[in-house]
Amino acid sequence: MNKEELLSRLKVIVSNYTQNKEALDSINEDTDFLKDLKINSANLVDVVLDVEEEFGIEIDNLSMEKMLNVRAAIEIIETKLHEAGRE
Repeated sequence: MNKEELLSRLKVIVSNYTQNKEALDSINEDTDFLKDLKINSANLVDVVLDVEEEFGIEIDNLSMEKMLNVRAAIEIIETKLHEAGRE
């Protein structure tokens, strides 16, 4: 799965929680979930849970704490998919 596909699937997930739809339209690896998309911290947990379900992975607490922007989220998803043997 390439980064563009990951980004596309991630965009669908965060669209349910973002308060800034304009930033969502131009989402990229540098997009910050809290600052740019205005996702509150409680909903960020929901994003993580949705990512786990969408990709069939488990995200540990340490990784969850790092998942504050799109680049980090993609790297964590790629790592977890690799660890699970489902790249």
